[in-house]
Amino acid sequence: MNIAFFDFDGTITKKDSTEKFIRYFVGDIAFIKGIIILLPFIIVYKIRVLSNNEIKKKLITYFFKDIDIEHFIEKAREFSLNMLDPIIRKKALDRITWHKNNGDELVIVSASINLWLLPWCKKNDIALIATELEVINNKITGNLVSNNCYGPEKVKRILESYNLSNYTCIYAYGNSRGDYEMLEIATEKFYKPFA
Repeated sequence: MNIAFFDFDGTITKKDSTEKFIRYFVGDIAFIKGIIILLPFIIVYKIRVLSNNEIKKKLITYFFKDIDIEHFIEKAREFSLNMLDPIIRKKALDRITWHKNNGDELVIVSASINLWLLPWCKKNDIALIATELEVINNKITGNLVSNNCYGPEKVKRILESYNLSNYTCIYAYGNSRGDYEMLEIATEKFYKPFA
């Protein structure tokens, strides 16, 4: 049996789904205003003073804190089923189909929030490991359930869900620094394969 782990944003997609979802949820003007307000944190992140985990929490807190989770889930479902297909790379979809035809297990491993990827993954019969939002009293808190699913966290989450010794071949597909560790655990690794 074989298994294939795919990063989502930039690997399967042509554009970043996080930016696209935030714009979808709050609108372009509120998105631009938010990015201007968050710019000092973004700059500090870019020079590697602020961690990937912390910048993700800043974004989530600013744009989604105290949002009702049912409303968020509904908007995420709409986005997932209507806005993701147009940004999917054809070569990536062809490779996913190739794996399916081979009978391989397929898993998307993403730093994006699980709620806006899950409907697309279910529609395409692909398992999902992704960043999860903390919810208390039906409201988004701005915190994450565990660390942002990025870099070493991708491998940690994979190993929590899968015993890799059960697989003959382990494929991994990624396109950024956040995928390096995941690529390292693969027997067949592909960096920026669909660009």
